[in-house]
Amino acid sequence: YIIMEQGTGVDVNAPTLAGFVMQNTKDKDLVILMQAIALSCKQISTAVKRAGIAQLYGLAGEMNSTGDDQKKLDVMSNDIMINALRNSGVCSVLVSEEDEEPIIVPEGMQGKYCVAFDPLDGSSNIDCNVSVGTIFGVYEKKEGSTGTTADILRCGDDMLCAGYCVYSSAVELVFAFKGGGVHCFCLDPSIGEFINSRVMKFPEGGGKKIFSCNEGNSEKWDQPIKDCVAAFKVGEKPYAARYTGSMVADIHRTLLYGGIFMYPADKKSPKGKLRILYEGFPMAMLIEQCGGIASTGLFNGSFGRILDVVPQHIHDRCPIIMGGERDVVFFYDFYEKAGFTVPKS
Repeated sequence: YIIMEQGTGVDVNAPTLAGFVMQNTKDKDLVILMQAIALSCKQISTAVKRAGIAQLYGLAGEMNSTGDDQKKLDVMSNDIMINALRNSGVCSVLVSEEDEEPIIVPEGMQGKYCVAFDPLDGSSNIDCNVSVGTIFGVYEKKEGSTGTTADILRCGDDMLCAGYCVYSSAVELVFAFKGGGVHCFCLDPSIGEFINSRVMKFPEGGGKKIFSCNEGNSEKWDQPIKDCVAAFKVGEKPYAARYTGSMVADIHRTLLYGGIFMYPADKKSPKGKLRILYEGFPMAMLIEQCGGIASTGLFNGSFGRILDVVPQHIHDRCPIIMGGERDVVFFYDFYEKAGFTVPKS
């Protein structure tokens, strides 16, 4: 509940991110970890807002671990995340989209957590001021481990918690513990803290009919996906198309409004484009715990949960079909008509 100081409109008992984590886990190390992530998000948010003034638009002149051109803000955001997590004293292994190899924290600074993160998702949109974000997933290192890649090359169901932060008209951090509710924390600039503002859940009945995908790739898709997207666009009340090219922005809208987000496998990219550890897994946990479905679509000859995939290397990829049950089942129907065995809800 909220306690307002009489006559001021100030909440003197604001439900902060740190307070929420401590209340739900009593784990001081996890509070420290989330404070480090929150600090990183505040710093990145400030950098994003000042990008034009501080000459941070444009390319850094390098490529990241997955072959994407690095923006100046990519590099800065990565440095911010690594410094905060490495110096927190509670991490052992860090995996970033921007680094080819995992970062092993020096033994004297190690803790029990392993974090995979995309420091600035959607950075291709930076120069045109479209929403971008940070994505993260957290594991606990294996018993007896000194901190190795094996601690993080695990299925998504092994994650302790996951979340993302979206930088837009407001800065919102969406976060969940495994098996728990999905909570949204809004950054209050007056006190510099993330405040618990709402619980996230898919709208009853599926919400708005929205599909989100890059139709520029459609010629390379399987025929059932082409048929599905074509069906979205016909009828008395067709689906609306919304796609920003920023996964955080598209998933945030999908969680709040309903609909489906798709980045399927295709002839050019049979494993899809999005990375498992720091894009697929965190978003899949949030989607499922909001009441949705997070599927690989047709991948290696069958359909499965994204969280069941075991990555073979830290930048491994998988196809992604995620959203409300109504819309993912609609997607499955086209594969079933084509003779495939699909999951039943």
